[in-house]
Amino acid sequence: MDSRDIEKWRVELDSYANVEDGVEYWLARDLMEPMGYTRWENFAEVVKRAKVSCETNKTPVDSHFRDTTKMVTAGVAARAVKDYKLTRYACYLIAQNGDSNKQEIALAQAYFAVQTRRQELIEQRFAEIQRLQARHSLSDSEKQLSGIAFKRGVDSKGFAIIKSKGDEALFGGRSTAEMKQQLGVSKSSALADRLADVLIKAKDLTNSMTAFNAEEHDLYGLDQIKQEHVENNTSVRGSLIDRGIVPENLPPAEDTKKLERRVKADEKKLKEGTDGFTDPQGRLDL
Repeated sequence: MDSRDIEKWRVELDSYANVEDGVEYWLARDLMEPMGYTRWENFAEVVKRAKVSCETNKTPVDSHFRDTTKMVTAGVAARAVKDYKLTRYACYLIAQNGDSNKQEIALAQAYFAVQTRRQELIEQRFAEIQRLQARHSLSDSEKQLSGIAFKRGVDSKGFAIIKSKGDEALFGGRSTAEMKQQLGVSKSSALADRLADVLIKAKDLTNSMTAFNAEEHDLYGLDQIKQEHVENNTSVRGSLIDRGIVPENLPPAEDTKKLERRVKADEKKLKEGTDGFTDPQGRLDL
């Protein structure tokens, strides 16, 4: 999604914003398609999960999610269908609980997270969210690979060797420790936390390839799985170099641990800074 697409998307969401008693809100049915959903039933489930998250965060659900109806035309007749009024915080929670594989969901997280919805701020947060999603995906694929390796005769020490040899293949012979030193990563931190996004995704791909082939070709033991992982990393390295990307020459990127802490802090500010709907007695819930 390029800058023009993001700007077009931002303008569309801006157009759906409403104000009631000083509270900015959106209608769920207006947001459904921009967030990548075509069926209300599926999107309503995301709204339901977002309500649970709101309650878990010790925030009054009714302050941010309000039941309402919307008139829709079916043929020549019009009928009322269920809808929700959503504060900015509610919209953010919906984006958090949506399908992370949808690019629109990451973009929605970025849009509703920033206080001033300028394009450059949305683009920056969008890139940050995508980086965190890639890092989480790498952690998941590593857990998947370790589980498969353990079932196939590899112990913890052996799996560490598999990871290390994979890194050496990806980084042109440089060890994990050498790459950590080069990128300024402490011994206790994960190398992947400072890798460029493209390398995080490359490592994620090699993990998935090794996990798939270990089961597909019934690989067993340290030597076979290690060899498979080395070959996959070598292959991915070759593809990167063919496109002018030399893994060991890329500069360090922002530490994903620090990035995650900043995003969490911003979420807290969002929760505390979003005005809620007034209750039936006229009190403003915050």
